[in-house]
Amino acid sequence: MKASLYKRFPILKDILNLVIFIGLVILGTTIINNFIFRTYNVQGPSMENTLHTSDRLIVNRIPVTIARLQNKQYTPERCQIIVFKNPRYSIMQKDEFIVKRVVAFGGESISLKNGIYTVVSEEKPNGFNPDDCANTEPKNNTNGEIQNYIIPKDELFVSGDNRVENFSYDSRNGLGTIPISDVIGPVTTRIFPFNQIRTF
Repeated sequence: MKASLYKRFPILKDILNLVIFIGLVILGTTIINNFIFRTYNVQGPSMENTLHTSDRLIVNRIPVTIARLQNKQYTPERCQIIVFKNPRYSIMQKDEFIVKRVVAFGGESISLKNGIYTVVSEEKPNGFNPDDCANTEPKNNTNGEIQNYIIPKDELFVSGDNRVENFSYDSRNGLGTIPISDVIGPVTTRIFPFNQIRTF
């Protein structure tokens, strides 16, 4: 009676087990990144004083996953900090993913005057300051001027918290509005630095 292949070549069993293990790790990582959560590092001063360079963030993918399973479009909440794919990303740029705060939604009108945003919506036709719902004040007044710009359907107007000069590349100055379909998800937790762990 011949010995089994594994008994004659025991290293084959070790190789097979290793291949299976690596395959499961890759599968698990893919499922987690696409459907549960992702992590990102902050680069640049655009979200100061809320976030800083080298902060490590957890982005919740579950709301996006649930919306897609229901054949719906995920829409973040106003004032939420979100990560989204840069709609103007190219190989020459390093910022494929951007973190910003949601200011206004498609169909709403936004103005910027004297350093303050004003949003007009169906619910609030007299206008309101969208920063009133944020957990933090923007860093100084907001630079720039916008007059009654109507945000396109299914798009978002986003802004950094550091709105002095051009520290934040956002919907005010060059980025423009972003498609909701480009949203990766809301930022839920800062996990690094360890002495500044917090939820959002």
